[in-house]
Formats: sequence, C-alpha cells, structure tokens
Amino acid sequence: METIVFTGPSTYGLDLAPRYNFSIRPPAVAGDILAATREGARRIGLIDGLYGDCVAVWHKEILYALSHGVAVFGAASMGALRAAECEAFGMIGIGGIFRSYRTGDRVSDADVAVSHAPRELGYQPLTIALVDAEATIQGLSASMEPADTASLMAAASALHFSGRTWKSIARKAGFGIETARTLAENARSVKHADALELLDTLRDDPPPELQPVGWSFQNTIFFQNLAARLS
Repeated sequence: METIVFTGPSTYGLDLAPRYNFSIRPPAVAGDILAATREGARRIGLIDGLYGDCVAVWHKEILYALSHGVAVFGAASMGALRAAECEAFGMIGIGGIFRSYRTGDRVSDADVAVSHAPRELGYQPLTIALVDAEATIQGLSASMEPADTASLMAAASALHFSGRTWKSIARKAGFGIETARTLAENARSVKHADALELLDTLRDDPPPELQPVGWSFQNTIFFQNLAARLS
C-alpha cells in the first residue's frame, strides 16, 4: 500500500476517494503509524489524530517509520503538531499552521483542537478551532473597529475549544446574534486549507528522495510493548 492518510474533522464534508488514490483512514491514535509502516506504506500523511479519551500518536512511532524509509507528512491539526516536533528527524510539515508551530508563534496544542462527532457521523466538527476563529476574525477586521476585532480575538482565545462556537465567541465579546451570524457566514478554515495542501502534495508531487536519517532508532521497552500490543 503506497500512501496512507489519517484524517477526519479537518476534511469533513469532502468526498476524498474520487480525488485522491490513497488509503484514507480515520484520525490516528497510538499505534496507527506503526501499523501503517508494517503494512508497507511508503508515504504516510497525518492530518487528524484523536486524544483525550485515548492515547495520541506517539512521536516514537513516527521515528520508527522514518527510520524504515517511510516519508511522513503532517499538516493542519495533530499532523502539524507532530511535524513541528519531528521535523529535525525528517518528518515533512506542510501549511501555515505547521509553520506557526515550527517558528514558535504558536505553542499550545489546543489552538488546533475541536470537539467533533463520532466516526458514524463523519467526524463533523462541532466547535471552532482557535486557528480558524482567528483567521475568520482577521479576515473581517477591515470592516470592524479595531477594538471590536480585539474583543473578538480575546473572546475566542479565552474559550475552551470544547465550547468555542461563533455564538459563544460573539456573546463573550459582548455582541449579539448578528455578529455570530456574520462570523459564521464568513468563516475561514486554515485547517481545511492546510489539509488539502497536504493531500494535493501527496497526489501531485513525486515521492521525495529520502536521505539517510543520520540517527539510530532506539527500540525502547515502551515501544516494544506498543509493538507487541499490535501483533
């Protein structure tokens, strides 16, 4: 299997199969990157990953994939986080969100987090990621007073990701339903755009010529235990 991509909320609503000849998998959890490597994937795209009530994707399994010559790409959400953390070891990050973590402009994992529906409902996002809220507010800033823009930005940042909606942002900033409606009607999703950039890159670009990684994978007892659970 040549290319495996893990995605969910960041690409909700898209019919990916006709556009991308990949194996499209649900958001990744611990062990999924290792399993994909064992399946023979030559390229892995990590967009979305689960966390909270399960164990998130380990950095170690990404290193395992890289040490076996697998090209690992990340963008948009969990993928952007892991790419920023593992770029020094050869993981390839894509998109503006990845770059903001790599430079340190963003440091909180919560900036890309959302609550979402289960697999049966296509992982539909139920709340707004801070990165998308900020992009939307910034996009409307030319038509707002600077103080109003600042109030909306502060409100979006103050809300926990599980309760961040256009309505709650507007309410916390002291605005009514019309402002919430304006935000919703002009919503911009950086996560969605970065996810598509990763998918298009995997579709359109030839696989990179991987160089020797220059480091040795350390097969720790913890990684051995993870591998054993997948056997």
